[in-house]
Amino acid sequence: MGNILTFIADETDGTSYKSYKYCFEAVEVPANEYEDKKDINVKKKGESDKSISTSRSVAKLAKKISKEGKPLFRYFIDGSRRTYKIDDIAYGNRLFPVIAGQIGVGCCERKDPHTFKPVVLKKPLVIAIPECANSVTSNDELYFNNLIQKLNKQKTLLAKSIQFEMILPYPDAPLKEGEKYELKGIAKIQDEMVNLEKRIVKQLAKERKLNAKAYLIKDGSLEYSKIGSGELRDLSAIKANYACVVGVSKMFNPESLSRAGTKDIARKIAELKLYHRTPAIRYSTDRIPDVDFAVWYLRIRNTLNPYDGVVKIEKILVWDKEEEEGLDTDEVDLISANIVNERNPVCYGKDNRWTKHLYPVYLTETYIKSQYLSDIHFTNLF
Repeated sequence: MGNILTFIADETDGTSYKSYKYCFEAVEVPANEYEDKKDINVKKKGESDKSISTSRSVAKLAKKISKEGKPLFRYFIDGSRRTYKIDDIAYGNRLFPVIAGQIGVGCCERKDPHTFKPVVLKKPLVIAIPECANSVTSNDELYFNNLIQKLNKQKTLLAKSIQFEMILPYPDAPLKEGEKYELKGIAKIQDEMVNLEKRIVKQLAKERKLNAKAYLIKDGSLEYSKIGSGELRDLSAIKANYACVVGVSKMFNPESLSRAGTKDIARKIAELKLYHRTPAIRYSTDRIPDVDFAVWYLRIRNTLNPYDGVVKIEKILVWDKEEEEGLDTDEVDLISANIVNERNPVCYGKDNRWTKHLYPVYLTETYIKSQYLSDIHFTNLF
């Protein structure tokens, strides 16, 4: 077939090296990458009942909710991406990697105990190349939008009914110690995945599907590295979108909140009893001005390792009362009890994260990943 990489090189006055193609996730050794961001400002207690200083159990409330059969969470969203090194391309005297990606972001709905189905699925194919590929105009957005339109008109892609959503330019400044262009390209693909998550949340909120009886669990942290751009930039709109959204993280740094008044938080997390939660803590970050978060930790399983079986829970403080007093303690308990009820059933040992899996989130993630093209199929497009 006519080569995509040759087309990109010709259109951008680069030189393609036809390098070995591989999937990053298939060859790199997995690492414990915490979802916590750095440079957070711990403020004070994050819930309305300021007298809570030790962990508290939500077991009775979880059992009561289970008997009533009215779970708080109805929607579950997850984002995933698979990235590939598909070539090296030269501009001038410098060589840059070409990174391609499959992004998957989906939301599933559970209307009742017997109905679990997808309601939104976005699965764009993207390519990341260096910013210097555009030597024609100062408007990167216009240039790369035009380039992707030309690419999608190639007969080889039309014959396969495959289209690429966008070309993402990554920073091409000379590397500092420890940096890699590959990671810069992957970061751009990751950012696009996060933007898709935010657009889906915005869509659900706009359609009034999220309310006090139909919350959404987002797999991972709500503390995005930045609020967004364009239609996602407005702070008040972002906060309103997340009024009924809870972030649940499997990977967290137990010492990220070790500040004045919370210096023993790591030990408190490790010593949590089954179905107990820590007091909620309030914090902010300079990257997202005027937004405060309530965060707490909950043990959903007993395991041999101290932090296994513990999840980190986050909620944005949206309303004026929450910003003044913190998240209502009854809501913290309600969210925690419902999360306890979401832990089973689970495939014990099948996934090394099984101790922290919430089953509906696991199903959503499995569904999204089932929509990927195979690695062989995808790399052979190039």
